[in-house]
Amino acid sequence: QVQLVESGGGLVQPGGSLTLSCAVSGITFLRCDLKWFRQAPGKERELVASIISKDSTTTYADFVKGRFTISKDNDKKIVYLQMNSLRPEDTAVYSCYAKKYDVLRRSTGDYWGQGTQVTVSS
Repeated sequence: QVQLVESGGGLVQPGGSLTLSCAVSGITFLRCDLKWFRQAPGKERELVASIISKDSTTTYADFVKGRFTISKDNDKKIVYLQMNSLRPEDTAVYSCYAKKYDVLRRSTGDYWGQGTQVTVSS
């Protein structure tokens, strides 16, 4: 059974930092592209950051560049989102996503975590 379990959300003051974790189980971690999405109340879900399986290349949405860092630990099968200089507009539910590929780089499944709330407020 595939599971993506996020942790690390909470309440933080503007300018503060949080690190989100997503523990992945039930799939071949090294064959997954991993992403963090977020969704604020009344807004569309948006892609925050990605890290691809092949060479760990990372990409970021413009609104988090220079503030957030995505990384992964292949041994622990965890993907992280380090969030610095947090702003009230970063308040959202943050969800982990995995797209699994086979050896020919064909997609074989999409998986989501349940999400973790991040609230940035004084």
